[in-house]
Amino acid sequence: MAVLIPVIPETITVHLGTPDSNAQNITVPFAEYIKNVASSEIYPTWPDEALRANIYAIITFALNRIYTEWYPSKGYNFDITNSTAFDQAFFNNRDIYENISIIVDEIFNDYVVRQGEIQPLFTQFCNGTTSQCAGLSQWGTVNLANQGYTPYRILQYYYGNDIGIVEDAPVQDIPESYPGSPLIIGTAGNDVKIIQQQLNRIRRNYPAIPEINITTGIYDNETAEAVRKFQQIFNLNVTGNVDKSTWYKIKEIFNGVKKLGELVSEGLKLEEVTTQYEQELTVGSSGYPVTTVQYYLNVIAYFNPNLNTFPISSVFDGNTENAVRRFQEEYGLPTTAVVNRETWNKITNVYSNILASLPEGYAGEGAKLYPGYFLTPGAVGTNVGDLQRYLLLISQTYNNIPAVTINDIYDEQTRNAVSSFQSQYNIPVTGSTGPVTWSKIAQIYDSIIFGESL
Repeated sequence: MAVLIPVIPETITVHLGTPDSNAQNITVPFAEYIKNVASSEIYPTWPDEALRANIYAIITFALNRIYTEWYPSKGYNFDITNSTAFDQAFFNNRDIYENISIIVDEIFNDYVVRQGEIQPLFTQFCNGTTSQCAGLSQWGTVNLANQGYTPYRILQYYYGNDIGIVEDAPVQDIPESYPGSPLIIGTAGNDVKIIQQQLNRIRRNYPAIPEINITTGIYDNETAEAVRKFQQIFNLNVTGNVDKSTWYKIKEIFNGVKKLGELVSEGLKLEEVTTQYEQELTVGSSGYPVTTVQYYLNVIAYFNPNLNTFPISSVFDGNTENAVRRFQEEYGLPTTAVVNRETWNKITNVYSNILASLPEGYAGEGAKLYPGYFLTPGAVGTNVGDLQRYLLLISQTYNNIPAVTINDIYDEQTRNAVSSFQSQYNIPVTGSTGPVTWSKIAQIYDSIIFGESL
């Protein structure tokens, strides 16, 4: 399992005006941005405790905007504005105060959270003289510092006793959250689970959206129907697929119903940001995601003589590491030997292209290759019919696998047969057919057809 926790971005893109203004965007290092804002918002002569409390608030405010993709989810191409009516002050190329620079270098990767929550708190603040707000008063921090308050106590005074400070968060490049291609029926992975969880939360405010009963991370008919209703409600093109516009509209509405951009927020709990699969697979990883990658790479190697096949297991071992690195070299990716989102997307793209290039009847009497997407209850088509044909023959040899009718419809009978097969071969019982289940069914089917022993 993986947790989608906030990290400190290497850079931040600032819009030099109000959100809808025709102003310039500039991208600057995150720490330099914080130094600029702090030098624009507060005075270097203030007590150190007040400076630190304000800088914590400035850092956390910016991270909240980035973590929620506040502006990208609304269709903008920047992370934050320099308008104090919406965000916090930033003046391009301004002078930076030395003592503020020193403090920022020390704490730029620390941020404020509500205890029990994961997202950076929306640390609203105002100057406390010409403007008032429910959050931190910048001039008020000076008074508290002069009374002996520590930076943490100052933050507690304004944001509540239930806050904490995350220290030394990792710094890394943050790509956009959209996976790069639409989520459709048969897609599986963390991105699907995120959408399922967010739609179920949105449903509490918009009950016309049907509930997704099991958030498996597999994009099934139930998920597609929830997406279609969401698209209807918010005047999007009704396709049942999650393209970029639907992805970010879901994120925008999710942010809204959770009030993630407000001081009084419902918040995100750890369990809400825990995903089904590791975000990266590397040496030592194990389980069915590893088996899936191994399967794809072996099929690709069969058709690409520059690559080598290797034993399939559930462990990311040395053979897998070498295969991943060789694949990355072959297809122009950074040779990290780590399966991240970029490498995974390339693997599935190459696999799909291989499938598309195969002639009709290429498999002969044997089972076909995995069709490249999950088959789920409600699915229809020839791939479902092929799966049923394989299961029917297997059921005639293995009595504990129930028989199915070949009707090209992934019905309850098919789901039960798949579930029984998965149980028999120690595959997670989902009733849906992904690459691991398909390849094992194909293996057993071929062994029966060709009289091979397993």
